[in-house]
Order: sequence, then C-alpha cells, then structure tokens
Amino acid sequence: MNEILDSLETWLQRNERIAVATVVDTWGSAPRPIGSKMATTLSGGISGSVSAGCVENAVLEESKAVIKSGKPRLLSFGVADDQAFEVGLACGGTIKVFVEPFEALQGTYGVIKQHIAAREPMAVLSVVEGPDEWINRKLIVLTDERSEGDLILPEALRDRAVALALERLAQGVGGIEALDEGITLFVDVYPPVPRLIIVGAVHIADPLVTMANLAGFDTIVVDPRGAFNTRERFPHATALIKEWPQKALASMSLDHWAYVVVLTHDPKLDDPALQVALTSNARYVGALGSRRTNALRIERLRRAGLTEDQLARLHAPVGLDLGGRSPAEIALSIMAEIVRVKNGLPSRVAVS
Repeated sequence: MNEILDSLETWLQRNERIAVATVVDTWGSAPRPIGSKMATTLSGGISGSVSAGCVENAVLEESKAVIKSGKPRLLSFGVADDQAFEVGLACGGTIKVFVEPFEALQGTYGVIKQHIAAREPMAVLSVVEGPDEWINRKLIVLTDERSEGDLILPEALRDRAVALALERLAQGVGGIEALDEGITLFVDVYPPVPRLIIVGAVHIADPLVTMANLAGFDTIVVDPRGAFNTRERFPHATALIKEWPQKALASMSLDHWAYVVVLTHDPKLDDPALQVALTSNARYVGALGSRRTNALRIERLRRAGLTEDQLARLHAPVGLDLGGRSPAEIALSIMAEIVRVKNGLPSRVAVS
C-alpha cells in the first residue's frame, strides 16, 4: 500500500474513480512479489506496478471494467494462459492479481492508512473467492490479535483466519489461504519496518543511510560523539542517538527486524556494540574492517565471553566483495549483503 498511498490521496481529493490491483499469488519467476499493488483511475492515472510492465496494460483494462461494474475480479496471467503470447510473463512466471474498486476499500482504508502511519504491523484479510456476498469483505488483524473490519465470520472460522493472519505476519510474507465453506482469503501483510542501526557516524554512514532509506529501512545512527552525530551530517536518518552503543543498543528491541552495522574501527565503540548485538535476536550483525582487524576483534570478543555460535553470526569484513573503495561503493556492498540476508538468501559468514 505504501507504494500507491500518495497517489491515492491525490486522486481521492480530485474525486477520481479508482481501482486497486494486488498480486495475491505467484508461481515461478514472477517479476513482482506477493502484495505488490497498482492503482489506476478511470481517467488513466497509474501508480505502482504488479508485474514490472509485463501485464500492466491488461490489468489497466480490467481495472477500468472493475471501476465501471463495481465488481472485483481475480485474474491470472502466465505462460500457461491462452493470453500468454499477448500478455504473458516473459520471465516464465505466473501471477494472480485481484482487482477491486476503491469503494470496496473505503470501510477499511482509513484504518489501514492510520496503522501504516503509526508503523503498526498488521495483516489485512480479503475474501477473493467464495459466495458473492462475502467477496472483498476485509478483516484487519493486529499483532495483539485485535481485529476489525466488515468480514463477519463464525467464531471458529474467525479464530482460524486470525491465526493464519498472525502466522503470515510473523513470516513477513502474504499469500492465499483456503478456509472452510469454500472461502479463499488473501492475507496482505504489513510487517514491522526493518531498522538499520548504524554504530558510528563516519563517512560511510552517510551514503549507507541514503541507500537503506531507499530500500525501505528506518535508519538509526548511534554515536556518542556530538560533533559527528549531527542532523546536518545525516539529514535523512530516521533517528540520531548520542549515547554509548552498549547503552543505546541495550535499550532497543533487537529483534528479527533489526540489522546492526558497526563502522567506527574503534574497539571502545565497536566491541561493546557487538557484544550486545551478537547476543540479541538481531537478524544481521556486521562490522567494518580488514581480515586482520576482524581476527583481532574476534579474539577480544572471545575473551569477553562470546560463544563460537554467537561469533559465527558476525558478518565481517562487512558487505559483499564488490571491489569498491569509495564510501558509496562500500555502503553499496554493505546494503547488498543486508538485502540478501533480508530476502533469505545465503551470505558468507567469516570468522577466523
């Protein structure tokens, strides 16, 4: 929803008639992930993407028909379709796209927007297949199991739907779920915003903040040195914390959505930060430095009491080896490794 939110607000102010298309299922090499959205207007406005261009025109035409009829449609595109030659996916994948008129969203849109603005994780359930009177009914489920919306289910089905929503939300991946009574739900997840916690307000941190922001991360720069950790130097960081790293990190929830990078080269700052991060649930912990620097660092951390399993979590020297030397190139290599980890791909871990 974030990718189309600004356009929706503009179009609503103009009283445009709108449809929203969402990727609800994929097979093979689909070009856009589940949950990707494209909003269109009857007058031809387009925002977002469901296929990076492969089937956009076909979805646009279907969206116009949905706006006019007021009835949602579940579409399928791919190499196995009769339409494959004209609108199939060149990459060989298949996608299902649910297209709904904005009127069907009006009852929940304000609530969804409010939770997005407050950065509150949630799952939004929509009926995409089932009895006509159930189609497109929605239920918003929060992490504390509170729920609201116009999807009224029998208690047993509601409990199962909420459980499925929470499971999907924990995984961070939406998708199709079949309920009893011939009902198929799409679970659209809005997981916590990933946080990149950068220890060290050094020159590499500036481009790293910019790249992380573009990749959808909140960025938090931690450095007790007030002369370095300033808003002038990091105008786009989500937050600046002028505390010693061990104190700052200990006060944070270093969970599955936290990524920590230490950059100072100063053991007084780096080592205490790593002791906290490596013993936490942070999804990624990386440290800047040469192999020799890292070998010395590992020995210090061993003496501080960290276990071999904890040390094995450290990505150091940090980043993928892209051969770069400039601050921007080093920042790019760090962000590339973080994105690999975030997307569940293997990344080398060096411990010596």
